[in-house]
Amino acid sequence: MNKFISILSLTILLFISHISYCQSEASNKHGEIDVHKWVEQHFARGKVPPFSFVYGGKSSDIFIKSWAYSTEKVKSADPDAEESVFTYTDKKSGLVVKCFVTCFKDFQAVEWMVKFSNVSGADSPILEKVAAVDYSFVSGEKGTFVLHHARGSNAERRDFQPIDENMILGKSIYMTPAGGRSSDNTALPFFNIEAPGKQGIMVAVGWTGKWYADISLKDPKTILLKSGMEKMKLKLYPGEEIRTPKICLLFWEGEDRMTGHNQFRQFVLAHHTRKTAGKNAELPFSVFLAREGPPPCNEHTCTTESFAIAMINRHKQFNIIPEVFWLDAGWYACKGSWWLVGNWSPNKENFPNGLRTVTDAAHNVGAKFLLWLEPERVTEGTYFSDKNPDWLIKLPGNSNILFNIGNSEARLWLTDYISAFLKKEGVDYYRQDFNFDPKPYWEANDEADRTGISEIRHIEGLYAYWDSLLVRFPNLIIDNCSSGGRRIDLETISRSSPLWRTDYQYGEPNGSQCHAYGLNFYIPLHGTGNFTPSPYHFRSNMSSAMVINWDINSKEHTQPELQKYFSDYKMLRPYYYSDYYPLTDTVNMTKDNVCLAYQLNRPGQGDGIIMAFRRKDCNEKSIIAKLRGIDPFENYELTDEDSQISTIVGGKDLIEGYSLTLKEKPGSVLILYKKSITDK
Repeated sequence: MNKFISILSLTILLFISHISYCQSEASNKHGEIDVHKWVEQHFARGKVPPFSFVYGGKSSDIFIKSWAYSTEKVKSADPDAEESVFTYTDKKSGLVVKCFVTCFKDFQAVEWMVKFSNVSGADSPILEKVAAVDYSFVSGEKGTFVLHHARGSNAERRDFQPIDENMILGKSIYMTPAGGRSSDNTALPFFNIEAPGKQGIMVAVGWTGKWYADISLKDPKTILLKSGMEKMKLKLYPGEEIRTPKICLLFWEGEDRMTGHNQFRQFVLAHHTRKTAGKNAELPFSVFLAREGPPPCNEHTCTTESFAIAMINRHKQFNIIPEVFWLDAGWYACKGSWWLVGNWSPNKENFPNGLRTVTDAAHNVGAKFLLWLEPERVTEGTYFSDKNPDWLIKLPGNSNILFNIGNSEARLWLTDYISAFLKKEGVDYYRQDFNFDPKPYWEANDEADRTGISEIRHIEGLYAYWDSLLVRFPNLIIDNCSSGGRRIDLETISRSSPLWRTDYQYGEPNGSQCHAYGLNFYIPLHGTGNFTPSPYHFRSNMSSAMVINWDINSKEHTQPELQKYFSDYKMLRPYYYSDYYPLTDTVNMTKDNVCLAYQLNRPGQGDGIIMAFRRKDCNEKSIIAKLRGIDPFENYELTDEDSQISTIVGGKDLIEGYSLTLKEKPGSVLILYKKSITDK
């Protein structure tokens, strides 16, 4: 008996040692997770992978270890990435599950996407409850887990507002966008799970539809993350294949949660940003070619060829040439209402020679040209509505029709049509809007035992459509506007950027401050419009992209004033690609009686900017800003952009708290800082 107990004790000891070894294998000597070892451990033969599904009424964790397994290395086009495919096959039913995994050499980041295919000659059993990620993260110590996330876009001041929630044992936090667009209103598909011990996971979801994320605390040291497409319950036809949302995890360890946010911002720039000519495509500084007019004119439908060309030449005359001239909705045959879409050819009354004369005028002054389209929304009586009824999804009583790019024939036709149009008219940048919720259309189009298939096909079609355009036009930049910033996710930002992040009151400065403040936590590339040439408005609207809508013929401003705004934007833009630090409270940030401030820091250059605002009802005349990313042993030269007064301040003092004085309300302060070359 004693011998048996000794053997049992030894077995338990070896088992515990094995578990400890496996855990240490996924971490380096500093406790940070090594994603390459993490992948080897979690996608190994005989392991339950970090995704799950229910198949034929049974959970995958019960049977997937017994399925045929294989692994394959795939050559990556990215020199800083390693790609693998892990395949799980049910030989009985013919279901093949392939997980496409990418590890990165320059960040502790891993991402994957799962594909399901039916290689049998019969319909598959029902596939449902697919979680593209189903993973438990164990912290090295007990403490508080905090979920940092944000609202989506809903044309409100609180768009992208940061939300910080302590995780409570037994209570989950569930996130999903309100409609069928990925960053609509209630949730943004980027978040940070902060764990005890100054570590955590940045999470991004790539799915331009109704995704979900469910985060819960299993025990005091374990957080459970599940995410995927919210509703899917379907059988696969013989030879059919579908994909899941893409999941990205970036493991971080550092001073606080902003370490994770800034690593993720740089990761997005490195691996999920459009490249042209071998480098990141810089988002443009644009001018809007439209003006309000007497009713029934508005900013959309009364722009003409002669007006647009005159405005382009006027900007050249004043030496304020933007990088892009921007023509928004209403240039097509729409009977005076820009909402009527589906005739994607120029309105001959307003543009008798098409758009080519306008785009040529832009090119002649050294600018590019951006054009608005909305091909997924169709209205009755238009060219798109009459082209092919099988390409349309309609709802009774709804004037909006969904052009079904999930239909491969429709998508290929659309790709050829839009490609030919862009080439013919000389359009450089493509703005794709999407002004209604597709979810009810997808649901109405699904057949029995096929819940979710229309959403899957439409989203797959959207990505294929954009990918084809980007191949055909290597220098193309796509704007993913969707009623203002409602299609922001990992997959869209890899192909496009939100140049107009919200339809909230155009140019309203305090709202713009809030939107930039919240969205900067997660992505560096986004923009909005500026309607008032004043320092307070311009700085409030400042981001990595901006579109100007000024009356440059107004006598209220001189040409040198307007020229300075153009040069200021180009001077400030590079900072928005760097590290971001909030300097004021996120809880009350939408109110008019507060100050708001943030910092952008370039650690490689040893410089940065501080942007601070005092709103109209704020009684505080100063802000104590505790700067980040600063070397405490260096001196810094700080220059007030308005007074051009410079001071030398020690790094330690900047870290402990530097007083920013804002005399006016509303008012702003812009401070540029850099390491001082003077003696310490």
